[in-house]
Amino acid sequence: MTFFALLQAADAGFANGLVYRFNEGGNFMWPVLITLIIGLAIAFERILSLNRADINAQKFLGRVKEALDNGGVSAAEDVCANTRGPVASVVQAGLTRYDEGMDAVEKAVVSYGSIEMSFLERGLVWLSLFISLAPMFGFLGTVVGMVEAFDAIEAAGDISPSLVAGGIKIALLTTVFGLIAAIILQVFYNYCVSKIDRITADMEEASVELIDSLSMMSVGRPALSGRTRATLPDPKRELGTGDDVTKVDLT
Repeated sequence: MTFFALLQAADAGFANGLVYRFNEGGNFMWPVLITLIIGLAIAFERILSLNRADINAQKFLGRVKEALDNGGVSAAEDVCANTRGPVASVVQAGLTRYDEGMDAVEKAVVSYGSIEMSFLERGLVWLSLFISLAPMFGFLGTVVGMVEAFDAIEAAGDISPSLVAGGIKIALLTTVFGLIAAIILQVFYNYCVSKIDRITADMEEASVELIDSLSMMSVGRPALSGRTRATLPDPKRELGTGDDVTKVDLT
């Protein structure tokens, strides 16, 4: 038997065992399964949307600055219109208000940034709900199973080890499947949150660079002379990590 045949046999055995345990768990296994399926559908939709929204922000900003230097604001707007994602939308919103002054640009960037954030976070509240519901359904199935087990003991008038063990095992299976479903959905939820944080950081960086580039243009300097990621302040830098000037003689 080849290695791939062994893998197929192992997968088939695992699937059969999973179905067997699912059937043992009783009726409360179905709400857990439905919760997992709906949660995975939301997670996959969010992952696809976020991956489409994620672009190379530095490359995009470089093209916008070149367009500003070569063709002006209208050329930069064309670059934004032909680029997908919230970063391009926020930059385009700022460019369309350039004629009204830098204050209008900043307000447009902030407003559209908030709107794009709401679109990025859409659906996550439902995913969080299903993460909470899955173990709750599992615990509910466990409690109901324990009640049924004690009802069987009361009806039999005797405590049979096999009766108690079987009832408890069936009751605990719902908790196991509920926790597994919650763990799976939590992994996808955290991935989506990390993706949103990255896109948000790109939007904030693009906003700063756009305002700097437009400021350079307003004084007759090329947009490419504005600040880039290499010259922006490092947000990870902690206070007190600079040179110690307390010991320097300033007299």
